[in-house]
Amino acid sequence: MHNFASPGVNLRTGWETRNAPDGEEYGSANDLAEIRSAVEGLTASADERLGTLDTALTELRSRLDRTETVLRRPGAGQDQKQGTEVETRAFATFLRRGREALAAPEIRVLRVSDDTAGGYLAPDQFIAEIQRNVVAFSPVRSVARVTPVSVGAVTLPKRTGGMTAQWVGEIQPRPETTVTFGQSRYEVREIACWVDVSNVLLEDSAFDISAELSFEFAEEFGRAEGAAFVNGDGALRPMGFMADQSIPVSVSGSASTFTADNLLDLYHSVPTAYRANAVWAMNSNTLATARKMKDTTGTYMLQTAGLAGAPATTLLGRPVVEMPDMPDPAAGATPIVFGDFGQGYRIFDRIALSILRDPYSQATNGMTRFHGRRRVAGGVAKAEALRKLKIAAS
Repeated sequence: MHNFASPGVNLRTGWETRNAPDGEEYGSANDLAEIRSAVEGLTASADERLGTLDTALTELRSRLDRTETVLRRPGAGQDQKQGTEVETRAFATFLRRGREALAAPEIRVLRVSDDTAGGYLAPDQFIAEIQRNVVAFSPVRSVARVTPVSVGAVTLPKRTGGMTAQWVGEIQPRPETTVTFGQSRYEVREIACWVDVSNVLLEDSAFDISAELSFEFAEEFGRAEGAAFVNGDGALRPMGFMADQSIPVSVSGSASTFTADNLLDLYHSVPTAYRANAVWAMNSNTLATARKMKDTTGTYMLQTAGLAGAPATTLLGRPVVEMPDMPDPAAGATPIVFGDFGQGYRIFDRIALSILRDPYSQATNGMTRFHGRRRVAGGVAKAEALRKLKIAAS
C-alpha cells in the first residue's frame, strides 16, 4: 500500500511534498500564502524605494535649473581666481598702512620684489586693470606680440641667409650652399614714476586707493610706453619701429601728402604671408586725410562698419589702428606703417608693476609717496613683416 506520508508530488498543487513534524505537507496552501505575502512585501518595498529615488531626482533637477538660471545672469560666469580676495585685501592694507600693518598670512600672500624695504608686486587683478588702461594709451601693445620673461635681456635667433639652389645636368657637379644665422637682442628697460596720495584719503575706508593708483600709473606708463614703442631710440627706452632702419620704406610721389595709389603700392609691397593679419598704423591727422580718398567710382577707400560708437575702421580690407605718437603727413615724414605687427614687433614684460610705499619723504606734508616701476623690452623682430610710407622730401 502506498504511504501518502512519504515524499511525493501533490496532484492538486503540483508541489513536492515531504513529511512535516506536525503532519502537514511542505508546499501546501499555507506555504503559498506565505510566499505570496513575501513577494508582495518586496514589491511594496521596491516601489517605496523607487518613489524616494524619484523624489531625489526631482529635487536635483530643480537645483540644477536654479543654478543654470544664476549662471545665465550677466557677469555670473566670470572665473574667480582662488585667493584673489586675500591678495587684494592684503595689497590694500599695504597701500594704506604699510608693511608693518600686515598679518603673517597677508605677507605670505603678497609677492615680495627685489626691494626688501617695502616694494611689492601688485596682485594679478590690479595688474590686469593697469594693462587694460595702458592699451588705451599704447595701441602698439594691442597689436604686437607680448611675452612675459624672467631675464634682463632676451636673445632670439634669426636667419640672415637661406640656401641657394641651381639647376644642374645629369652628371654636372652640384653647388654648395650654406645657411647663415644671427640673433636679435632685446634689453629690458625700466620705466618709473611716483605719485603722492593724501594720508587722509588713505585712512578713509570708503576711498578706493587701488583704483586711484591704477589710473595714475596706467596713464603715465601708457603715455611713455606708447612713445617708446613708436619712436624709441633703444638707449634707455625700447627700440621703436619708426626708428628702426631695417624696415623697408616706400616713397610717395608727392612732397606734401600721399595718394590712393601710394596706399595700394604699400599694401602690395608687404609679402602675402603677412598681409592676412596686417594693420594700418597712423595718427588722427593722417587718418583724416585717408578718409577723404575715393576710388574711381567715387567710393571712399576707408570704410567704417559696426555698432554706433565703436566702429571698425578698415582700409583696403585691413583694420586701421590710430597711434597718436606717429607723425603728421609732411615733407620727409613717415606717417603710415602697414604690416603684421604680431610678427614684426615684439614686447617682453619683465616686471608688470612694482610699487614702493614711502611714508617718510612727504610726511611733513601729510602725504604718502608711491613709487611705481615697470620693466619692459621691445623691438622689431621681423622687418619684412612691416613697411613704411615716407612722404617725398621734394
